[in-house]
Amino acid sequence: MTDYFRPIPRIDPARPKGAHTLAGGWCWFAQAEVLRRGAAPEVIAADDLAPEVRETLTRPRAPIAGLGFAAPRLMGILNVTPDSFSDGGEHATFDRAVAHALSMTAAGADMIDVGGESTRPGATEIPASREIDRAVPVIAAVAKDLGAPISIDTRKTAVARAARDAGAALVNDVSAFTFDDGLAPFCAEERLPVCAMHAQGDPQTMQDNPSYDDVLLDVYDFLSGRVAALEAAGIPRDAILVDPGIGFGKTQSHNLALLARLSLFHGLGCPVLLGASRKRFIGDIGRAPTSPERVPGSVAVALAGVAQGVQMLRVHDVAATRSALALWQAATTGDSP
Repeated sequence: MTDYFRPIPRIDPARPKGAHTLAGGWCWFAQAEVLRRGAAPEVIAADDLAPEVRETLTRPRAPIAGLGFAAPRLMGILNVTPDSFSDGGEHATFDRAVAHALSMTAAGADMIDVGGESTRPGATEIPASREIDRAVPVIAAVAKDLGAPISIDTRKTAVARAARDAGAALVNDVSAFTFDDGLAPFCAEERLPVCAMHAQGDPQTMQDNPSYDDVLLDVYDFLSGRVAALEAAGIPRDAILVDPGIGFGKTQSHNLALLARLSLFHGLGCPVLLGASRKRFIGDIGRAPTSPERVPGSVAVALAGVAQGVQMLRVHDVAATRSALALWQAATTGDSP
């Protein structure tokens, strides 16, 4: 039976002697939860973890695209599409997209994630040429003046190549590099860092009837396998972000099970990205039927992720999240930023 080890993160200023810093960041842990399929969880002392497990959990994460992870980072979402679930069409024109990219960095975004193909539930694939026409001119226009790195949200090598040439510094693939066999080798050749996200099925069908034996451990195993595959393709682990894929082939109960134990994913030895902004479960639980009404709930989920040591938050509402994060950090540490 395989054992999985989840550090139990703490942020209290009363840190006990011998506690371990989680991934070189702002959380510490003195205990870990041992998870096994078909068995009740067990809590053990962090000092009882195998040295190699403890080393993976405590090792500071290397910078990616010039961004260090001693503090949480914000990735601003820029959908240059007419049909994304939250803001479809809002930034689909060139001028609006450029303006929004600049406004998000002014509000505190550390990275801008540009996507030219909607991956909302029910979305169908579009040609790479259409993705390029939507996303690449915007990347080219802002890359030099943005003051923050740009990621390209795509599953396709042709799009990643064009975006890289325009100034993109990271490839964010919702299929975890399973859609296009050429994409991982391209990123390795170009020394591009990547983000690998879990999704069950493709966007068109992923919400039809998602099911898992154990969603937390199934997603962990999938990402572990994809990280190994990316390493085999020539991308070092230090250049890989992992994303459990909230809302991608998951019910509300699946999403909540992942959120409650997000710190498990630090065991992969990569920075963890959380993308829950404005998603349906936030509207359902928070009684916020429209996308703009989901901002407070999105911020709440983001802060819950940071409390589990998540290093990157992918958000629509940069200013609100940055403000809340500053107050959260001040209130939990007792120090003003």
